[in-house]
Amino acid sequence: MGLSPTPPVTAPKAETLLEFPDNRLLIDLCGANDQHLARVEESLGVHILRRGNQLAIVGGPEAQAEAAQILNGLYARLEQNRPVTSAEVDAALRMGIDPETDVTTVEQIEMFAKGKYELRTRKKSVEPRTDAQKAYVRALFENELAFGIGPAGTGKTYLAVAVGVTMLIQGEVDKIILSRPAVEAGERLGFLPGDLKEKVDPYMQPLYDALNDFLPGKQMQKLVEEKRIEIAPLAFMRGRTLSRAFVVLDEAQNASSMQMKMFLTRLGEGSRMVITGDRTQIDLPRGMQSGLVDAEKILNNVKGISFSYFTADDVVRHPLVARIIKAYDAEEIAAVSRGNSEEARGQYVPRRATRHDV
Repeated sequence: MGLSPTPPVTAPKAETLLEFPDNRLLIDLCGANDQHLARVEESLGVHILRRGNQLAIVGGPEAQAEAAQILNGLYARLEQNRPVTSAEVDAALRMGIDPETDVTTVEQIEMFAKGKYELRTRKKSVEPRTDAQKAYVRALFENELAFGIGPAGTGKTYLAVAVGVTMLIQGEVDKIILSRPAVEAGERLGFLPGDLKEKVDPYMQPLYDALNDFLPGKQMQKLVEEKRIEIAPLAFMRGRTLSRAFVVLDEAQNASSMQMKMFLTRLGEGSRMVITGDRTQIDLPRGMQSGLVDAEKILNNVKGISFSYFTADDVVRHPLVARIIKAYDAEEIAAVSRGNSEEARGQYVPRRATRHDV
């Protein structure tokens, strides 16, 4: 009786070869000095060799497949005349490539219903770059009141303003109202010269910066003059009813509990409201409770209100910002642990105040 033949052992694929027909687009795909390829290599642990109009990917089978999918997806983006920058490469590495990225012009709301995430404004298109950002943008479209809570650089305000501009362009709302508390960030700036607008504008500048990214200068100026875009301190909201407006309260951690309740009750018919803030950067006077912290506890189970949370992994401002936030978080955890250890040994150690206590 003969022995059955041993099945052949399949050797792992040595490399994956990708061919790109347009050399100009391939140059953009690789980036200056092949920086985009280097980013993919570093993230996935592969080696990418460029041979004419081909890219050879060397590495583990799964890493090869993932790198090929990302490079093909980014190339498809370039074929649609959409830019590929370091930010788009990082987003693709974090989230993978959505198979619907090949779909072209469709209505904004329909795109979100089908799972495609892109905000088209007058000057640029904006896409969420992390899963948390995708969930946040969907929440902004689906809820009349939404909270975005997390560290700096995660796109909370930027995406909210982008959604507001998109809704204004489409006629979903009649105006955009952007507000934030006029609270100094741990400094005493003293007397500011000029009229009332000149005094408060420095506090509102981040909101102007976001709008300038989405609207041409002349159009933005006209909309401001027509009061279709308003940028005002939180104190100016008292007594108003905000109807058919997209309303954003930025830096909400610096609103008092009384101010937060006042602002939330301004919501009128046909309006959307977004509250953004970072609980770790509270600049209120000691002993004053943050309205954001209070609202999170009180409204957490109220129907029609969404809460979206971000972490350092969602930072898109600069990779170093994410590392800085993680370092501070680690130090805070270590400090709490040291304090608990001292108390466990029977020693009284006054707990160090943090911004959460303010």
